[in-house]
Amino acid sequence: MIHARRAIVRDALGIGIASGAYALSFGAISTAAGLSVLQTCALSLLMFTGASQFAMVGVIGAGGSVWAGAATAALLGTRNALYGVRLSSLLGVRGLRRVGAAQFVIDETTAMAIARDDVMDSRFAFWSTGFALFALWNLGTLIGALATHALSNPRVLGLDAAPPAAFLALLAPRLRAREPFAIAIAAAVAALICLPFVPAGIPLLIVAILIGLYGVLRSGA
Repeated sequence: MIHARRAIVRDALGIGIASGAYALSFGAISTAAGLSVLQTCALSLLMFTGASQFAMVGVIGAGGSVWAGAATAALLGTRNALYGVRLSSLLGVRGLRRVGAAQFVIDETTAMAIARDDVMDSRFAFWSTGFALFALWNLGTLIGALATHALSNPRVLGLDAAPPAAFLALLAPRLRAREPFAIAIAAAVAALICLPFVPAGIPLLIVAILIGLYGVLRSGA
């Protein structure tokens, strides 16, 4: 039991440190997109899901509205609701602890929790990973935002091009199978078609809705 818990803590810290390093880039990118240090840190504290955060600042950095960015981030975050359905019975939390657990329901904590055979180990893995990620992600965000905010012109570092680069880094590992690759190509074509006719940020939102509809139709087929 003690050996298993030590292994969980080690893995949780490893994930937290890696995510904290990645959060440095989010803090820098968010500030370069025009958000203040306070707004950037608030996103990490309250939203706390990397893909959605990058989506929001990516839309804003491209000239889109805050509402378009928020809508895109919300659509990307819907997968966390599905994680919550799976974890609700596993964690067995009630009251205020349920609210705290909901904040920690992300890709990494879900993977750590469901990888364990023992229920108590699963719960320990979830909370250990959640606390480590939350602390180090927010610390990395603050450091990245402060470092970039100290520059007179963050764009000289090329950070205005960082949001699409970050998206490509997140997307690339998922394109190894034929179907995801075909969906990505179709989404890119749809976004390019919409681009001349709608405001900045809206093409991404339209594509996200189309992919969501495709997923619903495919699961019902």
